Amino acid sequence: MEHLSNQDELYNLWLLFGKARRCTFKAREKELLPYGITPEQVGILYIIQNIGEPVTRSEISRLTCREVHTVSGIVARMEKSGLVRMAKDPGRKNIVRFAMTKKGQEVYHQSTKRESIYRIFSILSKEERQQLKSTLEKVRSGALQELGQYYKPPFLRSR
Repeated sequence: MEHLSNQDELYNLWLLFGKARRCTFKAREKELLPYGITPEQVGILYIIQNIGEPVTRSEISRLTCREVHTVSGIVARMEKSGLVRMAKDPGRKNIVRFAMTKKGQEVYHQSTKRESIYRIFSILSKEERQQLKSTLEKVRSGALQELGQYYKPPFLRSR
């Protein structure tokens, strides 16, 4: 086999990382299909649930590492399906906040079963999962530095 340069090795690692993420994402997507919700939408419900108060598009954008216009489209679809409600911020009229509806809470509760995630990651030993977590935190930190972002939400901090 031909020796790969360091750059090729890193690029192939990046490709594998992306493929693993897409495959696990598709498995989660398949699991959520009966509930009529996407993994992105569950992620937003998770943020709202864990912050515990209505959140802005900008906060969701920062916490999901997505563009504000992308978040706007996702939450618009969520509002249309009755998962979140939008309200103007009483202090600042140009700010819109999102909170979960009763239907959103029910769907969020259903989405916490996460069986596909457990099956996929249970192939790793506890030590391997801890090592993967540590490695992914380093990769995320490097990517955030590359993007010039340093904020780490409280519910993502290591315990």
